[in-house]
Amino acid sequence: MKSEQKKTVWTVAGGAVLFLLILTLHPALNRAGDIGAMSALYIIAGWLASALGFAIFAQGWLLFSSQLSKGRLYTSALFLGVCVFDLLHTLGFVGTPFISHLISRDQSLWLLTLSRLVSSFGILFIFGGEVSSTLVSAKNSVLRRALLLTAVTLAAALSVFYMFSEALNSDAGGGIRTFLNVAALMLYLLTIGFIVYPRNVEKSSSLLIVIRSLVFLALSQAFYILGEEQGAVDLLLGAFSCVVAYYLMLKGVYRLTIEEPFFEERAVKEQINHLAYHDDLTGLPNRRRLLQQVDEMIARHAASSLRGYSALSVLNINHFKNINDSLGHVAGDSMLQTVALRIGEDIVHGEELFSMGGDEFAFLMTDRVSVESCMTRSRELLQMFDKPIELDSSEYHISLSLGISIYPGDGETAEQMVQNADTAVHSAKEQGVDIRRYTPLMQMKAKEKLKLENDLRRALERNEFYLVYQPQIQLSTRKLVGMEALLRWQHPKRGLVSPAEFIPIAEESGMIVPLGEWVLKTACRQNKEWQNAGYRPICVSVNLSLRQFMQPNLAGKIEEFLEEIGLDPRFVDLEITESMTLDKEKAFEQLQRLKDIGVYISIDDFGTGYSSLHYLKNMPIDRLKIDRSFVSEVLEDSNNAAIVSTITSMAHHLKLKVTAEGVENEDQLQFLRQQHCHEGQGYFFSKPIEAQEFENAFLRSALYGMPS
Repeated sequence: MKSEQKKTVWTVAGGAVLFLLILTLHPALNRAGDIGAMSALYIIAGWLASALGFAIFAQGWLLFSSQLSKGRLYTSALFLGVCVFDLLHTLGFVGTPFISHLISRDQSLWLLTLSRLVSSFGILFIFGGEVSSTLVSAKNSVLRRALLLTAVTLAAALSVFYMFSEALNSDAGGGIRTFLNVAALMLYLLTIGFIVYPRNVEKSSSLLIVIRSLVFLALSQAFYILGEEQGAVDLLLGAFSCVVAYYLMLKGVYRLTIEEPFFEERAVKEQINHLAYHDDLTGLPNRRRLLQQVDEMIARHAASSLRGYSALSVLNINHFKNINDSLGHVAGDSMLQTVALRIGEDIVHGEELFSMGGDEFAFLMTDRVSVESCMTRSRELLQMFDKPIELDSSEYHISLSLGISIYPGDGETAEQMVQNADTAVHSAKEQGVDIRRYTPLMQMKAKEKLKLENDLRRALERNEFYLVYQPQIQLSTRKLVGMEALLRWQHPKRGLVSPAEFIPIAEESGMIVPLGEWVLKTACRQNKEWQNAGYRPICVSVNLSLRQFMQPNLAGKIEEFLEEIGLDPRFVDLEITESMTLDKEKAFEQLQRLKDIGVYISIDDFGTGYSSLHYLKNMPIDRLKIDRSFVSEVLEDSNNAAIVSTITSMAHHLKLKVTAEGVENEDQLQFLRQQHCHEGQGYFFSKPIEAQEFENAFLRSALYGMPS
């Protein structure tokens, strides 16, 4: 582009210098000129100009007919007429037999003036504005109009020549012709101004070539004007300037209307193709490209007689969702880019990194000598992240899980290899290990998990869920003060499915939201039924999932169905986990909305997650529930005893209630009473039991508050 700009500047400067030089040497050139030689050169220049004009027309009609623009069609039509006028002018001017009887020398000069005037108006019209596209079907109609206009103009011009020949050949006629030639010159210069100045953007190389063509057209026109007064040398120089101008116009129009659209279309296709096979965020090849590469790898193995191994590793960033939620999506995107860059910098021949979307990457390694070398390289990938990642001037330690499938052995197609490696990485995450190689047993478990998910989606409609209740006991009096509602699933074929098995699946699939709503509504209805039966009112505790808690309309929905049931909100205790408070601002707003409707808030499994005195002090919560893992070994492990004692003491100072989970024997109970723990819950008092058994065992018992 810069070279084209330099050429354009040099063309303008050179044209101006040439014109001034000719003016200076004009008398000597006229004396030295040979009329016969000049006529021959003039004919040559005229034929060249006409040929180039026809070439401009031809390229617009014959090349790449599927890529048309109005500028291209109009330019072609314009130069079809111009080349006819130029050819007739040349033949008439040099006195060609037969033509000279129809067109005299003076009339040929009028044809030249007419040609320049038409071309200057046409070029101004075409290049003075924006070029738009047109339909291919419009091509023939434009050609017909151009031919008709050329014929009508030529016939009209010849008629005028014969009717007013004396007036046109007079001094007044010469003055008019000079005026029209000057007008054409001004229009050429005006077109240059329209191209250069109105749009403050960098000009394409094609437009710069068109500008150079216009410079030579203006120079040619200046020589023609000079030739009217001073002689044939100027006309000859004007003719050859016109040849250069037409050549540049041919080249510029070709680039502008044919070559540039072609390359732009190809660039767009390449961009679309790149987007189809690459991840937009990291720039890495995507899953579609990965499948192609694995297919090629399998084909090479099949065609080769050499023995070797190739492997596909799928890497997943652990706890990426928590990172994304706590630091924000911008930081999450930056982390993905950093991970991609760190692995990418260590890639050697025979390896390639891919993005699988989200927080997953795939690493393909080929031509390995053994299975162990594949496993060793995979371990090296994980070791890259022993060093922390820097984000926003802070360092963060992350870990990755990796699943690997090795060919041959772990799949026969690209889809199988990718699926099996993905299955292996999810197995690694579930097992809490860094790396797992695919085994068929994993696939069986994955299918079983999928079937369980499908059954889970239908279980709510089929009323396969039910609630059990575990009592919460005041430790100082051993009286019932509350109960926790817990979900159970009675599968028609599998029998009782453990919550530890189906709750994670419900969370992954999103089923946890409707399930959580069902649990909350069912527990509240049961509590209201017991109150209506005359039992002393107690509080029912219900766990909220993260997805439930993040619903912006959660408080409104709870308030609505509590009004519908008729249950006072003070008999509802919502349990959340510490991880739900990572985003302090959102958590505080949600908790405040819940507190405004009158329910209680408890932090469940306290001490196992993101503990912060800051959120305990500021957030609207009522109770801490000490996790069972601390209570179960409180007498055997002094550290656990210290933790329980510290949590209890801290809660008292913050005026929060404390409930200990997992109480299993009298000794644990006594220790908790010594620490002034308010309430306890566990098998020592009762396992979770169904509603009717809970009513019989606790609500009817005088010991636990049965009214007289």
